[in-house]
Amino acid sequence: MAKKAKSVIFSSSSPKSILSSLSPFTSLPASPLNQNFSQSMMEETVEATESIIKKWDPNSPSYTKIISLFCHSRKEAKEFIRCIRDLRRAMHFLISQHSQSAKLVLAQHLMQIGMARLEQEFFQILSSNRDQLDPESVSSQSSVSSNSEFEDVMQSDDDDDDDEDELKKAGESISKVEKAAALVMSDLKIIAETMISCGYGKECIKRYKLIRKSIVDEGLHLLGIEKYKILRFNRMDWGVLEPMIKNWIKAAKIGVITLLRGEKLLCDYVFSASSTIRESCFYEIANEAGINLFKFPELVANKEKKSSQERIFRLMDLYAAISDLRPDIELIFHFDSVAAVKTLVLSSLKKLKDSIHTSLTEFESTIQKDSSKALTAGGGVHKLTRSTMSFISSLSEYSRVLSEILEEYPLKRNTRMLESYFTAPILEDEDNNNHAVSIQLAWLILVFLCKLDIKAESYKDVSLSYLFLVNNIQFVVDTVRSTHLRNLLGDDWLTKHETKLRSYAGNYEIAAWSNVYISLPEKSNTTVLSPEEAKTHFKRFHAAFEEAYTKQSSCVITDAKLRDELKVSIAKKIVPEYREFYGKYLPTLSQERNIEMLVRLKPDNLENYLSDLFHGRPILSGSSTSLSSSSCISLGCVRN
Repeated sequence: MAKKAKSVIFSSSSPKSILSSLSPFTSLPASPLNQNFSQSMMEETVEATESIIKKWDPNSPSYTKIISLFCHSRKEAKEFIRCIRDLRRAMHFLISQHSQSAKLVLAQHLMQIGMARLEQEFFQILSSNRDQLDPESVSSQSSVSSNSEFEDVMQSDDDDDDDEDELKKAGESISKVEKAAALVMSDLKIIAETMISCGYGKECIKRYKLIRKSIVDEGLHLLGIEKYKILRFNRMDWGVLEPMIKNWIKAAKIGVITLLRGEKLLCDYVFSASSTIRESCFYEIANEAGINLFKFPELVANKEKKSSQERIFRLMDLYAAISDLRPDIELIFHFDSVAAVKTLVLSSLKKLKDSIHTSLTEFESTIQKDSSKALTAGGGVHKLTRSTMSFISSLSEYSRVLSEILEEYPLKRNTRMLESYFTAPILEDEDNNNHAVSIQLAWLILVFLCKLDIKAESYKDVSLSYLFLVNNIQFVVDTVRSTHLRNLLGDDWLTKHETKLRSYAGNYEIAAWSNVYISLPEKSNTTVLSPEEAKTHFKRFHAAFEEAYTKQSSCVITDAKLRDELKVSIAKKIVPEYREFYGKYLPTLSQERNIEMLVRLKPDNLENYLSDLFHGRPILSGSSTSLSSSSCISLGCVRN
């Protein structure tokens, strides 16, 4: 019966295929017949692998010494891997069951040849396929198929696979470049798994770390990332540092999302069989690179401040860039061995927060302490207004960063004063985090407006004080309306300040032109003036108008719409009144000598004078362009 069973087994399968279906731990019933049968199969397996393994001996004089097995024939590469695995199983059995077998020496020799070849193949694939294995190609594959084309080598003897079939297995939906990358990664994975399972992982891992680390380091260098000495860094001027920050932000995005993420994907895929090896490899490859990359923002945050206003926006750019990369950093550096990179990232964010908070505090303090006495000519827009509103409007573009900072560092402010001045608008759900930002920016503007009131008091002429407030508040309102500040402060804020603006404009009119308004008799007065009384009112009107016009001609209103509105408002109060008075009483003075000196202005010409106002072009007394000397020439006298 035993002989019959044996003949049946060999007639259905070869010893090689039977062995291929056994795991290393499979054992047959411990009978002498089975032991002899198994030993025979394993020794035959060793002999069967000899020709294939020796063909690819890297030390042989044949052509196979100088060519790549995996590039030459993927079919032969698959057979070679199968032989190595069969050989490993045979050795495992012989060592555990028949340690005195003469075939063990041959098996050990063949294993050394096989491992030398695979080590050479591993190195060649890593070295010659840098384009397919560059991090961008790897990271572009959101997930690499875990089904290696070699994974079925122990389950099937079908040898009809060709390159076209292999590419199909790599994925029909991916591009040719991605397919090539997938095949190369698949080759590396099967070689690594085979060498590690045979106890030769150290040689494989050493090659991998060396080559891949050089690629990561070179990638960061090409991105402009370098190691900085603290003393040298601290000596850098801000003008040099600012473009470096902009470059770092671009480089960090590529470095994390493409370079380091791609490297992590490759490492995880090639060494998927062992988490310990994956962690060890990735630590050696990426830990130093990650620390070099994220040391830069920490150095920037630590750098001694010279000008808060010019630094804060670059600091916020750095903070936002790192915050955006946090989820990727957490995934890429999740191993305990590379936790130092995550610690450095958190430290950089914390120090950037501290620096930004300090800059905000100093900015408010700078406004409050501003004691410059310089006044703008003609009540125009003050340079402090331009710089302050430019700064605050730029801050509004960093709402997300500011909300995180204000959450941790709420700035001190006069709450009662602020509540009476500003009510934050109701924001959409996704903008709720901006509530603190709205309040903070409204507070900074309020602090600045208080400073404007103080500066306005420096003008000796009350009308100029009001015009100064009109110009500067108009600038503030225009800035809020045209920037993201409008979303943060709301339309109620704009309405409130536009009302204040109109109030100041009305006060300006009264202060600057009231003497002109009252120089003519009131309409309600039904008494007819005598010629002498008419002459008096003409003289009074001309004197008041000339004085006001001469003084106000040096004033400036920078906003064209506001300028025109104010001119129209003044003209409506003066021209109709003067036209009526002029038409009623000029005939009574027709017999007066030198009447052109007495009545120098026609009603139609008043608007011409007023149209020249608020451009900052003063009329100098006694000059050829003064009102008294030029009226007859430029505007036409009464007898014209």
